[in-house]
Amino acid sequence: MKKVGVIGAGKWGEALSFAMSEKNEVIVTSRTPRDWPNFRPLCEVLECEYLIITVPAQQVASWLRENFVFSGQKVLVAAKGIEASSGRFLNEIYGAYLPEENLAFLSGPSFASEVLQKLPTALVVNSVSQQTAGEFAELFPSFIRTYTSDDVIGAEITGAYKNVIAIAAGICEGLHLGHNAAASLIARGLVEMERFGRAYGAKEESFLGLSGAGDLFLTASSPMSRNYRVGLGLAEGKSKEAVCEAIGEVSEGIGTAYALHEIALARGIYLPIAAEVHAILEGKSPMQSLRDLIQR
Repeated sequence: MKKVGVIGAGKWGEALSFAMSEKNEVIVTSRTPRDWPNFRPLCEVLECEYLIITVPAQQVASWLRENFVFSGQKVLVAAKGIEASSGRFLNEIYGAYLPEENLAFLSGPSFASEVLQKLPTALVVNSVSQQTAGEFAELFPSFIRTYTSDDVIGAEITGAYKNVIAIAAGICEGLHLGHNAAASLIARGLVEMERFGRAYGAKEESFLGLSGAGDLFLTASSPMSRNYRVGLGLAEGKSKEAVCEAIGEVSEGIGTAYALHEIALARGIYLPIAAEVHAILEGKSPMQSLRDLIQR
């Protein structure tokens, strides 16, 4: 059995610690203490050879700066997003603290609630190191099928971008635009994700597989998705602040929408759906955004 440390005890951290417990000794820590038998202080968890970190993208830079000390650990990043303040991807943020061959990134369609029920799931472990990807893949339980890939930037982009498209899909549902519109939005969202990925050298297969199409279809089609629920709230005319307060959880798509807006402006990348999501977050009428998308 391997000893695995999970950092972050939100729903996804809870689900991953539960899943990893099938084959491994797992200990957990978080900013907020939990009354769990395997909850430990951060210093003890950091001593594990294998770490799974679920700290949200907008908080991870400060968390690493204040807490992380590298001592040879291998880290599986289980959060998704782009830092809004800088436009940095998570591999860039983590890369300042440990070698890239010690880093892996988790991607693919996965709701925490279904993992907690041991429902069949398929995920991708992405790393520049085949050995690191393989070691993390072997830690997963029998009900999760794992694949490995070396397309780290592809996994980063798909994992982040699909949350923005999920917000748009929630808006579509909230406005009662129908299944035709929803299917068109998701399909064009996949095209938009891939266009963005090409600008960074991501591999096409990442967008057509579990990391891209799989995760996008899941996140953009169910109210179990936090980002989808953000869209539902925005369609009702609520502000992003009111929506986030009502959901009570971190919705990575919001910060990523702001990051994509800045990147698109700086690099001249055409991202019409992401641009309209950003505009709605800034107060634009969802119906006006719809008209602008159709007539562009």
